Amino acid sequence: MPEGHTIHRLAADHFERFGGRSVRATSPQGKFSDSAALIDGQVLEHAEAHGKHLFLGFGPLGWVHIHLGLFGKVDFGDAPAPPPTDTVRLRLADASSYVDLRGPTACALLTDAEKQAIHDRLGPDPLRPSDDPDRAWARISRSRTTIAALLMDQKIIAGVGNVYRAEVLFRHGIDPYRTGRDLTRRQWDAIWDDLAGLMREGVRNNRIDTVRPEHMPEAMGRPPRVDDHGGEVYVYRRANLPCHVCDAEIRTVALAARNLFWCPTCQPSTA
Repeated sequence: MPEGHTIHRLAADHFERFGGRSVRATSPQGKFSDSAALIDGQVLEHAEAHGKHLFLGFGPLGWVHIHLGLFGKVDFGDAPAPPPTDTVRLRLADASSYVDLRGPTACALLTDAEKQAIHDRLGPDPLRPSDDPDRAWARISRSRTTIAALLMDQKIIAGVGNVYRAEVLFRHGIDPYRTGRDLTRRQWDAIWDDLAGLMREGVRNNRIDTVRPEHMPEAMGRPPRVDDHGGEVYVYRRANLPCHVCDAEIRTVALAARNLFWCPTCQPSTA
């Protein structure tokens, strides 16, 4: 499932291509046909993200809410657009560009109130400047749940996925099994600030890079990471490989329904 930086990048890409212009909207698959007919010919006025949720605003008509889930894909292209396949849930197009949406978990036309209800159930997003990390801290600081699980709970902090949770905990030397209530406020503030910086870089570069300059391949004389998911990382999907910092073997275990990765030496247990 895409992490939050990808959805913020998609919001920016949608607005760059279609913002302030009327669009043609179709649903070749047919599942969004009625709403696409309403959107057709309307102006895209806003595009924004909150966590893993994308919102495309069409003025009084409302908002197209998209959640890609595990299988959703978005493909942009330049005009002329090729004939769409019958798997395309929504195609937006104008004289210069098109975008196809396939396989999303959610694609629905919402009112302002329905959109706000989604925001209300999500935690603060490090990529939304107005969002307050104190909201997340209020829940984390009272919780007996592990910090690794809390970081994946979108009701507590929105947009963090499996890569960012593993990497930010490594970067701050925090045992993923530490409970939320055992985290200090200083540690939480450092985590939030680091996530905001890493995720902004993710939006800019359209990939996740979490490795500090002194641990990059060129600095260490090691081969670069080869992975379809992109960038240089410390622990994510590096189980049984040596840590870039201490050479200890990276471990993995299932936690919060996803594979957690960590270094037992750089992230020592506090139990």
